[in-house]
Amino acid sequence: MRKRRAEKRRLMPDPKYKDLVVSQLTNYIMQEGKKNTARKIIYDAFDIIAARSKQDPLEIFKKAVSNVAPVLEVRSRRVGGATYQVPVEVRETRRIALALRWINNFASSRREKSMAGKLAAEIMSAANNEGASVKKREDTHRMAEANKAFAHFKW
Repeated sequence: MRKRRAEKRRLMPDPKYKDLVVSQLTNYIMQEGKKNTARKIIYDAFDIIAARSKQDPLEIFKKAVSNVAPVLEVRSRRVGGATYQVPVEVRETRRIALALRWINNFASSRREKSMAGKLAAEIMSAANNEGASVKKREDTHRMAEANKAFAHFKW
C-alpha cells in the first residue's frame, strides 16, 4: 500500500452532557452542517425522556445504545466464485456507530410530530428492549447465527 491509513479525527465532547456518544449522535442527526439545530433536537428529546420516565436521560440513552449495539454481523466474502456471508465480531467503535445510525434512521421514520419526539420515543423503546432499532439488531444477530457454518472463512 502506498498511502497511509487515514487517522481518526478526535471528537469533542457534547457541551451540555460532556459525553462523546451524545456528540456522535449529534453528527448523525445533523443535516446541512446545522449542528446547533441537531443539538436542540437531542436536548429536547432528552427533556422529553426526563419528563416521561423521571430518570436521568443520559442513563436511558446509554442503556438504549447498549441494547441496540450488535455483537455479530455478516460480511460478504468471495471464495472461489461463491460469495459467502461470513459472521464476524463487531469492533467497539463500529458497534456504537451502527447503534446510533439505526436509532437515528428508525426514529426519523416514526410517526410522532417533531424529530425530538420521534428520537425520544425511539430511545425509550430501545432502552426497554423493544422498537425497530432493537429488531434490526436481532435480525443482524439472526443472520450471523444462520451463517455460522461459514465462520471458518474469517480473515
